[in-house]
Amino acid sequence: MDHGTDKAGQGTVTGPAETGRVPLAVVVVDRDGLVSHWSRGARRLFGVPKDEAIGRAAHDLLPVSGALPDERDTIHGALGDGLGPDLESSLDGGLSYPAAGRARLTASADGRIDVLWWAYPLVGPGPERLLVLAADAEGLRPGDGVFERIAPAFALHTDFPGAEDLARRLPEILPSMSVGDSARIVAQILELGYPVLEFSQNDRVPVTPDWGVARRAERKARRERAARALAAGEPVPADLRDESEDLEYAAVRERLEFLNEVSGRIGTSLDLSRTIVEVSRAVVPRFTDVAGTYLREQVVAGEGFEDGVPDTTTMWHRVALEHTDEPGRWDDVVPVGEAMPFPAHTPFFQCMTSGEPVLVPRISEKMGHAIAAQFEKRDIRPLITGRSMLVVPLKARHVVLGFMILLRHPDRPVFNDMDRVTGAELAARAGLVLDNARMYTFQENVAETLQDSMLPHIPPRMTGCDIATRYLPGTLLGRVGGDWFDAVKLHGGRTALVVGDVMGHGLNSAAMMGQLRTAVQTMAGLDLPPAQLLRNLDDLAQRLGDTYLATCLYAVYDPIAGELHLANAGHIPPVLVRAADGRSELLDLPTGAPIGVGGVPFEALRVRVEPGDRLVMCTDGLVEVRGEDIGVGLATLCASAAHPAASMDDACDTIIRALAATFSEAGRGGRKDDVALLMARLGGIEPDDVAEWRLALEPAEVSRARAAVREQLHDWGLAKLVAPAELMAGELVTNAVRHAHARPVVLRLVRGDTLLCEVEDDDHELPTLLSAGPLDEAGRGLRVVSTLSREWGTSRTTSGKTVWFELTLPRR
Repeated sequence: MDHGTDKAGQGTVTGPAETGRVPLAVVVVDRDGLVSHWSRGARRLFGVPKDEAIGRAAHDLLPVSGALPDERDTIHGALGDGLGPDLESSLDGGLSYPAAGRARLTASADGRIDVLWWAYPLVGPGPERLLVLAADAEGLRPGDGVFERIAPAFALHTDFPGAEDLARRLPEILPSMSVGDSARIVAQILELGYPVLEFSQNDRVPVTPDWGVARRAERKARRERAARALAAGEPVPADLRDESEDLEYAAVRERLEFLNEVSGRIGTSLDLSRTIVEVSRAVVPRFTDVAGTYLREQVVAGEGFEDGVPDTTTMWHRVALEHTDEPGRWDDVVPVGEAMPFPAHTPFFQCMTSGEPVLVPRISEKMGHAIAAQFEKRDIRPLITGRSMLVVPLKARHVVLGFMILLRHPDRPVFNDMDRVTGAELAARAGLVLDNARMYTFQENVAETLQDSMLPHIPPRMTGCDIATRYLPGTLLGRVGGDWFDAVKLHGGRTALVVGDVMGHGLNSAAMMGQLRTAVQTMAGLDLPPAQLLRNLDDLAQRLGDTYLATCLYAVYDPIAGELHLANAGHIPPVLVRAADGRSELLDLPTGAPIGVGGVPFEALRVRVEPGDRLVMCTDGLVEVRGEDIGVGLATLCASAAHPAASMDDACDTIIRALAATFSEAGRGGRKDDVALLMARLGGIEPDDVAEWRLALEPAEVSRARAAVREQLHDWGLAKLVAPAELMAGELVTNAVRHAHARPVVLRLVRGDTLLCEVEDDDHELPTLLSAGPLDEAGRGLRVVSTLSREWGTSRTTSGKTVWFELTLPRR
């Protein structure tokens, strides 16, 4: 079939019996009856230039002088047994479905024009009301054949400027057509430019009306009589029963199509907020003019709630409000986000407790006043009185999650029993979608809470180093994973840095991760060497079971010695960025076996570092993607870690973006595994900020210790801290001298972010805080330290123990 285009870029009309081509006029009429679009085909057919047509009344430009009832006309035969509504009534706005016909128009210069016309009501948003297509009937040359159908089509280069917009809006503005067929038909017509006759065999469609459906005035009147009888609930006369059955069949079919379309438009995601909006917009304006959606307070919060019937204390949140009234009319009176209970005498309470729709054909003034009473000082009566109302429950699994209040304008037909059934089915489908979104939101909240509780909140500044971290879940459905990081404060101004990864995903992996992380914190507090700590962690994993394996990288930073002490259990190596030249390198550590393998030794390595160096530790989810060599990720990690950044957070973000871009360019898709990233800037502590003394095991050394502390603090300009520091240092030295065995007591002061005082001796018994009575001689020293210090603690060492306290430095 020829679907050619004329030189002017006009649309074409063709018949299936013989190839033909005539210019197609395209006219758009707005809601005021004025022409808003006048194509070049319209100028050629009606002889009126575009600049004279735009803004004029359509009646003036398309005056109907009479129909052509010649049944012998071959072209008329293609229209079936009726000409359909005349063009004049279509221009008057009485058209609510796609229609077509043949008419004789009066032209300004050439007398009368015999035209075939097609009209499509535009009932969606925007000023357009009617799309009219027209063609010169005399331009068709059927020859010996007879046209079975005549269908308009847009040619490939049509000059209709709203064609693309029409394609997007067609499912909304022509609701009699299913969404899938509308999109497919328009796409083919606008892009390929040929008539789509195969879609017009049974149904009336937007671009190819079914001409075989007769619409004679007599039959139309019969249907209207039958419809009035059905609407009034009266018996249908015998001579109209066929018409009533047709109407009922058409109504049922339309409702089913509507429900199918709504089902396809809601539930496109598991996001609760988006689902709420989809449900509300799906029914306005086709089914109702106003739709208010209310949900239980717990549903909105993504929380669980007990089963049972709601009562007058149940709080309901207004989560959405869609309407066709003028903008802003409802916003102040019934704002979205408001929460309220509903009294027992209201139809809303009846709906939520019974779980069944409640139909109010018209809201009387009395009912309007009763409903408005719960809105305090806001008068809602003008918005609801006189309207038809249908309240439908949103329930799933026999539990009412919320309800929708549907209102129709007074000039629109009231809700009837069929609407009640349709609304109930709509609410049932919407309720399941909302419940799925609610349960997903609830599970997401549980997962996030669990993950947050397991990941530590590390301060950005610890003694001698700055720290930044990132945790990224692999997927939204697997927010809980086994990756973790941590930083543990050790005595001597040192910091333990750890990154680990339990293999697998889900709650079990997260639970295993929590156990290992707690164990690492405990053993780090005991100041175990890195290799010994991993050995103990492996033994623990063996006792917990052989179901899970984990990798772990453990490092201890000593800012005074300028040294890293590291051990690795099957983890990817860290990156060290040197401050001197910006060079980055993967530290060559003994790899070791993963935690849980058992019976494998671990080795440690010491690495010298300088102030300003940066250590980057991460899990393999950052650098490894299935199908790609891990070497690519590690190389990108090194390069991005060395990139200058304004802050530690910016440096972390730079690394993550660089790795994501690398795998995206390689066509490997998005990241699937969790990511834990820890970066530490190793600031160090200058030798001038450290003072140390060795004290003999004699009571006289206590006064010497106090004098040394007093003198050193004056030298550092910390005179305000002399009194408490001297007192507490004296108490700790007294205890150490009393309990030490052979080795000298070591007193150390460190000036960093805080003032740190440590006392070390060779006694392995850790002191405990006691409740000292008025007459007790022991237990007062640690009580004084606990009261005056910012923080204090004890820890075992290889040669004994260390007791320490910190004081906050005064502001300069």
